[in-house]
Amino acid sequence: MVEKQVVRRQVKEELSKMSKCTYEQLSFQIARQLFSLKEWKEAQTVAVTVSNVPEVDTWQIIRQGWMEGKKMVVPKCVPAERAMRFYELKSFTELEMVYFGLYEPNPSSTCLVDRAEMELILVPGLAFSRSGSRLGFGGGYYDRFLMGYEGKTAALAFSQQLLENLPREPHDVPVMKLITEDEMISCTPEH
Repeated sequence: MVEKQVVRRQVKEELSKMSKCTYEQLSFQIARQLFSLKEWKEAQTVAVTVSNVPEVDTWQIIRQGWMEGKKMVVPKCVPAERAMRFYELKSFTELEMVYFGLYEPNPSSTCLVDRAEMELILVPGLAFSRSGSRLGFGGGYYDRFLMGYEGKTAALAFSQQLLENLPREPHDVPVMKLITEDEMISCTPEH
């Protein structure tokens, strides 16, 4: 959908204007909001992507999860199947750099985790609406993975990623909570 590409480009352009210091400070504020969330406190197994700028920094979230004794699981994309598999991450040394400078778990050094074990999935995206709609990076991996998922979902976003209206398609799966540096939003999906 062309409209999605336009929104992606505009949001990426807006995020590219953020200084390193602002990026770190806002990521820290978002993480603090997350750590105060009931869903975070209750979850023993948390799924999260390994962030890459301009995404909210999740490396500090993974560290905090480890300090709290949580099982932190991260995705590995399987392009041939257009799917993701999540692996427990116990050390950053279990990561390997893949395409586009992204880090994913090395399956030979860690254990596969079943989706049913994940109590909270932190869903990435480029843009979000207050109703929980999200615009991802264009692969559809999370929409497919979340279809039928019964646990909790939340998204971490800088306030400039929060848009009034987003292009939506029937297969798009909304998130339940949206956390920015200033707000924690309980989302009510559009029908």
